[in-house]
Amino acid sequence: MKKISILAICCCLFLNFNRAIANEKEVNIQPYPESVDVVSVLDFGAKADGITDNTQAFQKALDSFGAQGGTVYVPRGSYLFKGSLNIPQAVTLKGVFESVPSHNGIRNTGLPKPGDDGTTFFITGNKGNENGDPFITLNTNSTLRGIVMYWSLQDPEKIPDAYPWGIAMRGKNPAVLDIEMLNPYNGIDASKNERALIRNISGQPLRRGIYVDGIYDIGRIENVHWNPWWSMRPVLFKWQKENGEAFIFERTDWHYVINTFCFGYKVGYKFGASSGSTGACNGNFLGIGADACHTSVLVEQSAPYGLLITNAEFVAMDGEDPTMVVVSESNRGNVRFVNSAFWGPCNQNVKIKGTGTVGFSDCIFVQWDRNKEGRAAIQAESGTVLVRGCDFGTLAPQVSIGEKVSRAIVSENTVKGKVQIINNGKNTYIQGNLGTN
Repeated sequence: MKKISILAICCCLFLNFNRAIANEKEVNIQPYPESVDVVSVLDFGAKADGITDNTQAFQKALDSFGAQGGTVYVPRGSYLFKGSLNIPQAVTLKGVFESVPSHNGIRNTGLPKPGDDGTTFFITGNKGNENGDPFITLNTNSTLRGIVMYWSLQDPEKIPDAYPWGIAMRGKNPAVLDIEMLNPYNGIDASKNERALIRNISGQPLRRGIYVDGIYDIGRIENVHWNPWWSMRPVLFKWQKENGEAFIFERTDWHYVINTFCFGYKVGYKFGASSGSTGACNGNFLGIGADACHTSVLVEQSAPYGLLITNAEFVAMDGEDPTMVVVSESNRGNVRFVNSAFWGPCNQNVKIKGTGTVGFSDCIFVQWDRNKEGRAAIQAESGTVLVRGCDFGTLAPQVSIGEKVSRAIVSENTVKGKVQIINNGKNTYIQGNLGTN
């Protein structure tokens, strides 16, 4: 009995000792790693109360490392900003999130709202000043990570107020990772840099999502999803669908874009001539998508080396003339779609002008000619067009070739019903297309 009692006492003492150690750790634990390379914004006067303007405190923390860089940690809480921040070279500004979060509680009652958890920035500066300084500017080797960005003065019921870019990426190798940009007017300005990395971003940009121009070394955009998680109220969402552009690409050399998506914009992916440089876009676009857009893909200009678009999905159904792909008269470059799908109650899937070359290989086309007007899925007015190995699933003309088309190959396609290829071209090859009757 004595042995059992002594053993029981020892066990109790051991358990109490472990609890004491655990409690001591919980009391003494710091809200950021213990390292000379990491500082907390709280040590520089920041207040996570959603009331105090934190611009100066954050900038002081960001400037504290000097040229060698380090990490500024932002503990959970709501931080108000009335000004702009500049992240110096080799400095990381990091919140608590290790993957991109979701806060759609303003739209859907009962779900998390911005500020309910994690690290949230409440941004109010430069309201009405679209040409003002970006809220955050990144520089060479600097990073923004693990934060919710929320423009708290925007009204989900009304036409949005203009703001400057939420993030501007400059220098070499800037990175934006695991960020929720809940409702920016303008999202990310990824121009005038080299090798920028944008990964794991979500939100609802209202006017522009990501803008790329003046890039001479390969940039990367991965896992970016623009969805109306903040508001689908009629006035605001109608404005977004009439004005919004989700992804804008101008001069960039071999951009790599993987797993991106947008819903409810005037234009999903816009490719144009450079505004601030020379040239246009060429790049690799894999697994991209655009839903409920007036125009899913608009090509005003592309580089001779081509836009290579693979495993894409495009849906157009809104606006006066919903069309998945529009290639403008100004285009002189190459565009290729491979293993991609085009559907939704639209007028036509593709409209082609210009003097460039546009090709579709192993693609799927359905649901065009919604008003039964005899419109073709692919309408080529000029340039060169290639349509090979595709499947057409609507009882309507599949391809129309205009008199100004310089070259056309339409071969080895399968169609629902009879083959209906309207050929007014003079230099065409049409062969091996099969219908169901």
